[in-house]
Amino acid sequence: MRVDGREIPVSGSLLQPRIRRTSDILRVMLSVLLVAIVIAGSLITRPKWEALEKSVSNILGFLTPEQSNLVYILYGIAILALPFAILVRLVLRRQWKLLAGFLSAGLIALGLFSITGTGFTAPRWHLSQPQQVNTFLSQFLDDPRWIAMLAAVLTVASPWLPKRARRWWWTLLLAFVPIHLFVSLVVPARAALGLAVGWLVGAVIVLVVGTPALEVPLDAAVRVLAQRGFRVTAFKVLRPAARGPLVLSASTTPSAELGASLNNGNGGSASPDNELIIEMYGANQRSRGALQMLKRWLTIRASESPAPFASMRRAVEHRALMGFAIADLGLASNKPLTVAALERGWMVYAHTVTQGRSLAASDSARTLTKVWETLGVMHQAQISHGDLRTEEIRIMPDETVLFGGFVQSEFGAYQARFESDVAQLLLSATSLFGAEMTVRTALEALGKEAVLSASARLTRTAMPAHVRKAVPDAGELMKAIREEVLEQTGQDKIEAAQITRFSRNQIIQLVLLIGLVYVAYPYISQAPTFASELGNLHWGWAALGLTVSALTYVGAAMALWACASEAVRFRNLLIMQVANTFAATTTPAGVGGLALSVRFLQKSGLGAVRATAAVALQQTIQVVTHVVLLLIFGALAGVSTNLSHFVPSATVLYLVAGALLGLLGATMFIPKVRKWLVHEVRPQLAEVLEQLKDLARKPWRLAMIVAGCATTTLGMALALWASIEAFGGSTTFVTVTIVTMIGGTLASAAPTPGGVGAVEAALIGGLAAFGVSATLAVPAVLLYRVLTCWLPVFCGWPLMRWLTSRDMI
Repeated sequence: MRVDGREIPVSGSLLQPRIRRTSDILRVMLSVLLVAIVIAGSLITRPKWEALEKSVSNILGFLTPEQSNLVYILYGIAILALPFAILVRLVLRRQWKLLAGFLSAGLIALGLFSITGTGFTAPRWHLSQPQQVNTFLSQFLDDPRWIAMLAAVLTVASPWLPKRARRWWWTLLLAFVPIHLFVSLVVPARAALGLAVGWLVGAVIVLVVGTPALEVPLDAAVRVLAQRGFRVTAFKVLRPAARGPLVLSASTTPSAELGASLNNGNGGSASPDNELIIEMYGANQRSRGALQMLKRWLTIRASESPAPFASMRRAVEHRALMGFAIADLGLASNKPLTVAALERGWMVYAHTVTQGRSLAASDSARTLTKVWETLGVMHQAQISHGDLRTEEIRIMPDETVLFGGFVQSEFGAYQARFESDVAQLLLSATSLFGAEMTVRTALEALGKEAVLSASARLTRTAMPAHVRKAVPDAGELMKAIREEVLEQTGQDKIEAAQITRFSRNQIIQLVLLIGLVYVAYPYISQAPTFASELGNLHWGWAALGLTVSALTYVGAAMALWACASEAVRFRNLLIMQVANTFAATTTPAGVGGLALSVRFLQKSGLGAVRATAAVALQQTIQVVTHVVLLLIFGALAGVSTNLSHFVPSATVLYLVAGALLGLLGATMFIPKVRKWLVHEVRPQLAEVLEQLKDLARKPWRLAMIVAGCATTTLGMALALWASIEAFGGSTTFVTVTIVTMIGGTLASAAPTPGGVGAVEAALIGGLAAFGVSATLAVPAVLLYRVLTCWLPVFCGWPLMRWLTSRDMI
């Protein structure tokens, strides 16, 4: 590289990898989104859009026909000349690489819109002098090929154009929409599609060819350092620009006065060969930083991260200022030298070479204690660090502790930021010294309360990703640190700190509520019909159905209480069963209800394996009881009961069984599945078998579980029978029981939350198969669902919140 008549060697690659060009990737993603929106809008709402455009055109079309023709002609001439103006500029400036991208983008855009269902169709532009100029120009203005070509070539050339020219030419291209409205014409849908596709083609070409932002202005950085008093003699790339800045090492010859000030100053000194560290921030770092700030703002509380900056320049300036602040305390391993804005949106940040060595496992406990004490000094000055990886903790020969890396540092930070620093250092130090030594030295230096508060942030969400990824097996280490803190402090539990705007329970409750609205919406339209049938309702039978429905929760609570060996309070378990209806109804296949039961038992003192085994035992006995009752009532019904209405054909059963066996065999070849079966499923199955052996020794407990499961099954059948009787129906209890058990079993496989829709269809179809008319079956089934599903669901929501507020789930 030649700068001001001097040759300065540069070793290493300055080009940023294509997968790290955030700005160019964002441009491609936005163009793809625009193409999808235009296509969807054209297919779904195009007639409405045309009516809207005609209406707007009638309002804005105030020009006379002569004036409209004049505007159309002038705009058409400008659009026709636009690509040639860009082409001439590229040729005059001899930008041959850009010219290749320019021509490629134009040809690809033309080719895409020339492909039709009948093959390749060439543009039909008649260049002979027409009788009317506006007819000649309309060939281009209304042709999507021309619009797509213009958008493509302008997208490719835009990064290389002056800012003013770029803005004027894009305004000229996009003006075809209002121009058409002003001259009382409808905007062609294919022209809008051409604009979107042309932008997409140009964005892809820009990603391949590159932009001026990829050209690192090292010559400008050399001049900035020269003004600061450093004469650069060579550059060496230490880290290519990727997620972070481009980092270079610069060999310099500083002036005598500047060298003396560096050697005598705090926070860094000139190295023997007068080496400096140069960090270069470009447009891709700016766009990536903006995305990261947006993500933090959407997900993380404001007190958990530094305040967002209005620009990359302010962020780099903040880093340098924090370096000066920490250097004034004598705790900085390097000293900022200069920050400057360069051309093409680049920023340069120069600082001295980092002093000392990184914290290592060979250091003593005394050194680790000094690290904690030095961090305490920084916190006393109201400065948080935010990036306490081991490489940013520097140890001097006299065991003085210094810090480097001030990207996440903050002056006057919230208490949460100080707690985050302690948690980061706990994790980084544990990776070197182990949990026992790290926690012990932290307690000695900072005290019990500070360590306990920081331990609440030893979670995947609370720990910054760059710190977590720098430590091998960070999840297990954080778990070990929490256990060591509990042991050394004598505490029983460490509650995880909430750093996100919404907690996990809030998100789950929101999803459940959305699911409830989704599954209930189809039945809102049936409310008027159902309400009109209530005039013929026998309220005594309805009250009986409601009472029986309530008894099913007593039976379910009794069964689970016996499965848990009476280790929980029956009253709270009964309340949980009602809340369970809400969770089971708003999740497919009732998995939410099972998860809620396991969670409740765990909160009540049972271990994870025992709680899961208790729920699995109840479900197992429930299935067995269900099948036995089905056989008994099928036998009672006699030969008059035709179960072929419910039982699938043998072919379907064989196909389902084969698919399940094939899926089971395939999963055995997946190592993660085998590991899950061995470490997760096998202990739970063993616990279930132990519970079954215990039941054999305690028949009264088995009888209680079976009675509870039978109450649940028969209670649901009795509620349906009472609902039929409430509308004046007449059918046997045996028939209703078979319909409830078989129809409910088939509908339970439905993917809808709570089986909504499938349950109603199965029950109505089953009753119709046994001779119950649809005029009676439909209101009876709806009443049954209101008594057994919807009323408990609306009662379950407040009960679930009550259990949550008392830390029972």
